[in-house]
Amino acid sequence: MMMMMRRLGRVALLCLGCGVCSLLYGFSQLALSLEQEPGGRQRDPAAAGRSGGAGRCKNLSVSFWNSYWMLPSDVCGMNCFWEAAFRYDYMKAHPSEKMHLAVVACGERLEETVTMLRSAIIFSIKPLQFHIFAEDQLHESFKDILDDLPYEGKINYTLYPITFPTESATEWKKLFKPCASQRLFLPLILKNVDSLLYVDTDILFLRPVDDIWSFLRKFNSTQIAAMAPEHEEPRIGWYNRFARHPYYGVTGINSGVMLMNMTRIRRKYFKNDMTTVRLQWGEILMPLLKKYKLNITWGDQDLLNIMFFHNPESLYVFPCQWNYRPDHCIYGSNCKEAEEEGIFILHGNRGVYHDDKQPTFRAVYEAIKNYTFGDDLVHSLLRPLELELQKTMHTYCGRVYKVFIKQLKKSIRDLSVRRSKGR
Repeated sequence: MMMMMRRLGRVALLCLGCGVCSLLYGFSQLALSLEQEPGGRQRDPAAAGRSGGAGRCKNLSVSFWNSYWMLPSDVCGMNCFWEAAFRYDYMKAHPSEKMHLAVVACGERLEETVTMLRSAIIFSIKPLQFHIFAEDQLHESFKDILDDLPYEGKINYTLYPITFPTESATEWKKLFKPCASQRLFLPLILKNVDSLLYVDTDILFLRPVDDIWSFLRKFNSTQIAAMAPEHEEPRIGWYNRFARHPYYGVTGINSGVMLMNMTRIRRKYFKNDMTTVRLQWGEILMPLLKKYKLNITWGDQDLLNIMFFHNPESLYVFPCQWNYRPDHCIYGSNCKEAEEEGIFILHGNRGVYHDDKQPTFRAVYEAIKNYTFGDDLVHSLLRPLELELQKTMHTYCGRVYKVFIKQLKKSIRDLSVRRSKGR
């Protein structure tokens, strides 16, 4: 009899558990349905919060990786428990409206920066928000050019002055190149931006920004940023042969393309070799510079290498075709991913867009700079570029010129398909 009662008790507990699970699922579906406006349109939860409605969270992108008991009071509303349980599905159903892209431009970098922005606009799908940090004398020129672009609604931009902490502004300004270290302070300046793609001015996008932006979804719970290795081939690596400071991995990392979850960066406490106490982003930068300023060559990139040397679990490393530089071909092709799939993001460092040392890189730059929005991409960009690239086969990079247009062809084809479907 006792045995029978125990079995009945177990069955009852099992049924109760199933019932609770069903109830939780029902609540989640009800909550999702409340996000729908009449007519089936998705309602912006942030807008709901502004209007005083029962939006489930003001900004899900800020908090979706945290347990519900760790959420800040201004992020989650009355349904925090359900947010913790069903947040991932919600994020899939409500993709971020804008992709945030930042660049820092000083000196003679106006044309190069605008060409980079043009390349981002051509293929990207979701709207772009540009954060342009520039010297004051460049602001009016940026405004005149960007206001004249024919993609109203697809892009927005904000111009910012170059800004460093007052007490150490001189040291930061003269680090490596003028204004280069501005990128280190983006998490502290753009406090309301959750995630951001920072790129150097000499970057060209050969596929939608959406694709590199999607790496944010691949971050595990400890990763806060993504970059590519500085070199693929250690025999020609700089850090592993010459660096006088710690650096990430085997050959270091290149910060010319840096994808950041800035909310996580702001919250993280970093291990370091200056104190046993972990320091936050705003606390660690100046002590790091003071300790290593006589040992670093590449400025802020070296500081990032030091930080991620001590915190390797915080970095997501993406393949070389997302940051393809002359070093990947001038000594012979050494980016296997680009050979297989093509170049996704071209990085023309060493000034190769503006001299004749690497005509393959310059040809791509000139093609995008001279393209007129609205013209046929095949006839006005791809075919003229391919003809120019064929003239560069006397160089090592020119011998593999097809990797420069392999992805570009696909991006143009995909864009054509989207336009034919009215997207």
